[in-house]
Amino acid sequence: MPFRACRLRDRRPVVRSLLGLSLTASLVALGGCTAPYGRIARSPAPAPVATAVPAPSGPPKLVVAISVDQFSADLFAQYRQHYTGGLARLLQGGVFPSAFQSHAATETCPGHSTLLTGAHPSRTGIIANTWFDPGLARADKAVYCAEDETDPASSPRNPVVSAGHLKVPTLGERMKQANPASRNVAVSAKDRAVMMMGGHAIDQGWWYLKGQFVTLRGRTPTPAVAAANAALDAAIKAGAAPYAAPAWCAPRDVAVSAGKDFAVGQGRFALSPGQPDGFRVSPRMDAATEDLAERLIDELQLGRGAAPDLLSVSFSATDYIGHGFGTEGMEMCIQMAELDRTLGKLFAKLDATGVDYVAVLSADHGGLDLPERLASQGLPNAVRVDPALLPAALGKVLAAELGLTIEGPLLYGDGPFGDYWVTKALSEAQRARVAAALAARLKAHPQVAAVFTRDELVRVTTPAGNPQDWSLRDRARASFDPQRSGDVVMLLSRAIVPIPAAGPGYVATHGSPWDYDRRVPLLFWRKGWTGFEQPAPVETVDIAPTLARVLGLKVPEGSFDGRCLDLDGGPGNSCK
Repeated sequence: MPFRACRLRDRRPVVRSLLGLSLTASLVALGGCTAPYGRIARSPAPAPVATAVPAPSGPPKLVVAISVDQFSADLFAQYRQHYTGGLARLLQGGVFPSAFQSHAATETCPGHSTLLTGAHPSRTGIIANTWFDPGLARADKAVYCAEDETDPASSPRNPVVSAGHLKVPTLGERMKQANPASRNVAVSAKDRAVMMMGGHAIDQGWWYLKGQFVTLRGRTPTPAVAAANAALDAAIKAGAAPYAAPAWCAPRDVAVSAGKDFAVGQGRFALSPGQPDGFRVSPRMDAATEDLAERLIDELQLGRGAAPDLLSVSFSATDYIGHGFGTEGMEMCIQMAELDRTLGKLFAKLDATGVDYVAVLSADHGGLDLPERLASQGLPNAVRVDPALLPAALGKVLAAELGLTIEGPLLYGDGPFGDYWVTKALSEAQRARVAAALAARLKAHPQVAAVFTRDELVRVTTPAGNPQDWSLRDRARASFDPQRSGDVVMLLSRAIVPIPAAGPGYVATHGSPWDYDRRVPLLFWRKGWTGFEQPAPVETVDIAPTLARVLGLKVPEGSFDGRCLDLDGGPGNSCK
C-alpha cells in the first residue's frame, strides 16, 4: 500500500549511537566555496532565503541519481548540521535519515545494484563485489561483479567491464524502453558503480582508471570527456597543497596507530606531483567526477530532449577515504565538508540550465571505523578478524581433518567473512562433507555470529516487512542467489573488522550485516516540493518505484521489491 510520509519539522542535531560510541556532531557551521579539485575556503556562506515556489506539474525532464559510496546514516547524522552546500539543499526536501540497504552483503556492487533497480541482491544477482565459480574454465576462479569473464582478455583485476551479471533492468533502461529518446548516462570513479546504476542499455558511462576517465571497450572519449581528462592530467601532474580544515574538524585531529610505524587521523591530502592514486584517495576525486558530470550535462544537453533523461553520479572518495583512514579522523571530516561543496556545485550547474530536475541521494552501504580508534574510545570488542578464518587457512585445516588430498584450494572466498565455495574437484558427497565440517568449525569460532549453508538459505522465504526487524538469516537471504552464492555463508559478530592486519590504504571496511553498514541516508529534492523528515525505516529498493511514479512510467506489477514513497502528495508525486 502507499507510504505517506509525515512532516517532521524538528531538525535539531541528531545523536547516533554506533555500538555504544556516541557520534554527536559539532556546533559550528561550515561556510565558503572552492574551485574544482581545490581547498576549503573560510569565507561564510550566505544563509538561504526562503521563497515561495509553485509545485511542479508533470514529470521532470531530468533525474539526477546520486550515490555517495560508504556514506552511512551515522556519518550523515554526525555532520548534517555543518552542511551549507548541496547536502543542505537536499535537507530541504524529503529526508529519510536512516534508510536501509537491507541485505547482509554490504559491499559496493550489491549496494549499487539496489539503487536504481528496486531489487535486492538476491534478485539482481549481484551478491558481492567478487564471487567465485569453482567450475570456471580459467585458472582464476574469482568473478568480478562488473566483468565479462567469458572474454579471454578479462580477469578480476583487469576486467572487460560489463553489466552482464545484472539480472534486472535499471530505471534508466526502463525509461529508454518507454521512450528511446531518453538518455541514460552514468559517471563514477568506479566501473562497478557505473554498470550497476546505468545497467545494460547505457548511452554514456565513464569511470576513473590510472589518471583518466575511461569507458566501455569499443567507445572513444567525447570532446567533453577529453577536456575533463586534460584537466585531470594537469591536476595530477601539478600536485596540490594540503586542504585547510574547517575549525569544527579540530577535535578529529588526533593520530591513531593502525599498525607498525603507521598512523592515521591527521591527514590533509597533500598531493605530490604525478600521483594518480593519491588523487583518487582524496576529495579531489569527487570534484573531478562532478566536473565530468557538468561537462556531459552541457555536451548532451541533458534534460532538454524529447524525453526525460537520467544522470547517475556515484561519488567514491568517501569510500576510498574510509578504507584508507577510517571514518572518524581529520581525513573524513575534510571529506564531508568537500563533498557538501562538490554537491553544491553540481546543483548550481543544474539550476543554471533551467531544467526541471528531481534529485535523489543515497549510498551503497555504510562503514565502520578502524578498530584501534574504536577501542581507544571505549569499545573493547572492536577487533580485527582472526586470520584463521581466511579461506586458505580453513581449507588446510579441513583437508587434514577430513583426510583429503587435492590439487589447488579446497575452499574459495574473497576474505575471512561472507561466502565460501568448496572446490569442484571433489565428488558431491565429499563436497557435502566439507561444507558440513566448515559450517561446524565456523559456528564454533568466537568471532562468528551466524553460519548458513546453501541448502538452508534456499529454503528461506525471501524476507519482507520492516528491514530493521529482519533476522540475520533474513539479511543473508536477501543477498543470496542460488546460482552464484557460496556453499556456506558466514556472518561475523558485531564490530569484528574483516581485515586481519591493517596497512597503508586499507585500515577499515564494511560488508557486515550490522546496521552501521546497512543504514544510509535517503534524500529526495525537486523544486517546489514540500520538505519533510521521516524516520521510518525505508529501503534503497524504494528509490526506483518512487522515481518511476514521479516519471509516470508504467511498470509491470511485481517488478520491484521496494514500494513507492509518497514524497509530497501532489500531482505526479503521490503513490495513490
